Amino acid sequence: MRGFGSSKSLIVIAVIIFGFLILYSILPRGESSKNLPIGSVISMAERGEILRIDVNGNNLSIVTKNNETFTSRKESGVSLYEMLSVRGVEAGKDVEISVVQSGNLLSSLLSLFPLIFLLYFMFVLMQRSSRGQGADWVGGLGRSKAKRFPAEEVPSVKFEDVAGAEEPKQELAEIVEFLKSPERFQSMGAKIPKGVLLIGPPGTGKTLISRAVAGEAGVPFFSTSGSEFVEMFVGVGAARVRDLFFRAKANAPAIVFIDEIDAVGRHRGSGLGGGHDEREQTLNQMLTEMDGFNSFTNVIVIAATNRPDILDPALLRPGRFDRRVIMPLPDLKGREQILQVHAKGKPISPSVDLRIIARRTHGFSGADLANVMNEAAILAARKSKTLIEAEDFGEAVDRVIAGPAMKSRKTSEKEREITAYHEAGHAVVAHNMDGADPVHKITIIPRGIAGGYTQQIPEEDRSYWSMKQLKITLAVLMAGQIAERLVFNDVTTGSSNDLERATNIARDMVIKYGMSSLGPISFGGGQDVVFLGKEFANGPSYSEAVAEKIDNEINLIIRQAEFEARTILEKYRKKLEYLAKKVLAVEILEGEELQQVLSSDM
Repeated sequence: MRGFGSSKSLIVIAVIIFGFLILYSILPRGESSKNLPIGSVISMAERGEILRIDVNGNNLSIVTKNNETFTSRKESGVSLYEMLSVRGVEAGKDVEISVVQSGNLLSSLLSLFPLIFLLYFMFVLMQRSSRGQGADWVGGLGRSKAKRFPAEEVPSVKFEDVAGAEEPKQELAEIVEFLKSPERFQSMGAKIPKGVLLIGPPGTGKTLISRAVAGEAGVPFFSTSGSEFVEMFVGVGAARVRDLFFRAKANAPAIVFIDEIDAVGRHRGSGLGGGHDEREQTLNQMLTEMDGFNSFTNVIVIAATNRPDILDPALLRPGRFDRRVIMPLPDLKGREQILQVHAKGKPISPSVDLRIIARRTHGFSGADLANVMNEAAILAARKSKTLIEAEDFGEAVDRVIAGPAMKSRKTSEKEREITAYHEAGHAVVAHNMDGADPVHKITIIPRGIAGGYTQQIPEEDRSYWSMKQLKITLAVLMAGQIAERLVFNDVTTGSSNDLERATNIARDMVIKYGMSSLGPISFGGGQDVVFLGKEFANGPSYSEAVAEKIDNEINLIIRQAEFEARTILEKYRKKLEYLAKKVLAVEILEGEELQQVLSSDM
């Protein structure tokens, strides 16, 4: 069955159900009782044990004086009255005998008339929905699940509540102005974008800024998710799209917000085995609805995604999502502003410097920063403090980066020593390489799945990485395993994450960034495979001979980073030993104390 909208499928189902019901009503149905031979029944009647016998043709239903029920069957043409009278049993006096009439087809049909009417009613409703005469399927299946916030109940979120996204706010301010006074734009012949696509990593505030647009404009706000359109029945999603846009146009001016639009807007016909009928029909309906907007329909569609690369090209063409607004991870200033927003209403100690916390949270999204502020408040409350102090924020940052501290985990002294030398190796190499980010903290307290970690804080945010910076990063990553080899003449599995990150960086340097002897060439790799089977259909963009060269270049880059790390650690072996013993003693080393150890002459 392809869907509720298929009339042929509905007819077949109705006929099957109707046939089973008729058979069920016609076929004889008896109780699950013990079957006795007719001779035993006559003997029981002769002994006076039978109370009543119901006769239905040749089938007999016997009820004894002990309220037991039996079934039996007599031969055709033989009268039950004669069989009993021969044994001296008088019917009606000694045994009550009643004749049951079998139901006919007409009476069965009459008894099924209400069910037939109900099936016909459901069939008519489904047919109307399949012809597009209404989106309200049986039970509201085709009704949109979008939450509607009337203008007076729009979330009280304004642009001032969205920090660290100044450029996106400027882009979306035009949307607000159009919704408030469209005549000013129309008088100049300008057409406002019908759709705005918010693109950015998870947690950067795409949903929040959409709510702020609705709050600033003061118009009805319809909020839904792309996954709410997709169902197992073909046509349901399309019906929900029609219903959503019908409701939005009826309440214009309005904003329709679709979160995670990639759930329904993926590229059609991609991957192994073709496409997905329900999702593609839903996408087709959405394309039709957006293209059907006229210049005077004050309905703005705002969608959010963190995977723009998998969206269908028809969804991104001018006339649908005309404007793309990038929501990047916040920079240092933006992170400080976000922390200030989330700090409102919280009892924070005057000694806490939010700028220092912003420096420590390089690469954090707005959601991560909100989590840091919340974790710090929880930690302070757990310790029954009246103010949230700097140490609470430090622990909160560590929890977000690596998870909660596993102080109860039983770790042998040998493992603690290996972890101390491993982390000290990272720190020594990072400190002694020109251009490396400063080392801020070393800890050997297990967190999450990590036995310890070394934290580096960049002096300033960067948008680009140079080849020199990437090579420095590789050397620092390889330093942990090199330190283990130098001290213990062995390696452990603790370097698995370092090796994985180093290999990925080296591969990207070769096949994406052109930072190898193969030249400034992109080999089309380094991207996640989104659709199953796509890599089989397209294949690699290079030959097997080039693939071998790529592998050799990756290995060469890793070996060079390994050589640089080994050279530094052999040169500063005494400092490595001293730092590892110091970390073993205190477990956490950070700030000025750490810098004094790293800067000491040894």
